[in-house]
Amino acid sequence: MERQEDLTYLGKTIFKVSGHKEEYEITFFSKRGKDWDYSLHFANESGDEDQLLAVDTRIEEDDEWFDTLLDAALDTMPEEG
Repeated sequence: MERQEDLTYLGKTIFKVSGHKEEYEITFFSKRGKDWDYSLHFANESGDEDQLLAVDTRIEEDDEWFDTLLDAALDTMPEEG
């Protein structure tokens, strides 16, 4: 996760879902670090589109899982100092 010159946040998390062949990458974006938008795609090679859509639905519906993925991205942010 990085804070851009325009003070927006941009970061990503790569993760695997049990039973899915391909890894996923979720990219997070926020103007102020509070309301987050995201984009989900395959991390490496394309895979099963239905599985991707199922993961996207879970991210939309499961706030705890979304927060876990976002926290993983935020944990990579350099300390300000």
